Amino acid sequence: MPNLLTIGEVSRRSGVASSALRFYEERGLIRSERAGSGHRRYPRAVLRRIAFIVFAQRIGLTLEEIGRELAKLPPDRAPTRRDWSSLSRTWSARIDQRIAELERLKVGLEGCIGCGCLSLDRCRLSNPDDRAARLGPGPRYWIGDRPLTGDSV
Repeated sequence: MPNLLTIGEVSRRSGVASSALRFYEERGLIRSERAGSGHRRYPRAVLRRIAFIVFAQRIGLTLEEIGRELAKLPPDRAPTRRDWSSLSRTWSARIDQRIAELERLKVGLEGCIGCGCLSLDRCRLSNPDDRAARLGPGPRYWIGDRPLTGDSV
């Protein structure tokens, strides 16, 4: 079993807690083999899958989305450059979307983001009479809605 790693080795190498590795395995994101003692042994290729999971979480993918993406990769070997290239092409739009969200958040930190916090004493100019509420729940201006003008809805 020279190419198999213990959960502790995978944890140290990946920087991911053993408990998270067990959770990822329960969710079907990674796989291990069981030694005769019942201990988990991971193929070395799992390190790339874990790096993918960590990166994908950082750009905002949910575990369900990550699972769908990982299902596109070969489960029994390390992904090739071609495998990764094919997978990453679909991420460009997601990363651009995330960048746009962060830019809106940055602007929102400097002014009213229409969050419905009801701090009308501070938001009378940006959100008079809580007009943002007419656009729906949540941070309406942050997600891209334009402030309403006048009394129109």
